[in-house]
Amino acid sequence: MGNSIQSARFLIESRLRDAARGDMQALYDLGVAYSCGVSGVDIDLIEAHKWFNLSAVAGSEEAQACRAEISEEMTAREIAEAQRQARAWLSLNRRAAA
Repeated sequence: MGNSIQSARFLIESRLRDAARGDMQALYDLGVAYSCGVSGVDIDLIEAHKWFNLSAVAGSEEAQACRAEISEEMTAREIAEAQRQARAWLSLNRRAAA
């Protein structure tokens, strides 16, 4: 059990570092991790939508399709929260890069 938690933490931390540098694939990978529960990551559709949204904004057509797919399983309130979190992440990372 501890190993899968460490594995999940490593996956997320390494992808977050790349995402903060604007890596579209890292943003997409985070969406996949949260939508599918990859490597011991808990499924979280709000987090998944946030990362797919960020990847889609960066130009990923694959992320656009995934975002649309999981949106069908989410409430309007959950989608609004995911969008709010995506805007907050963008705002925070723009400030950090400046």
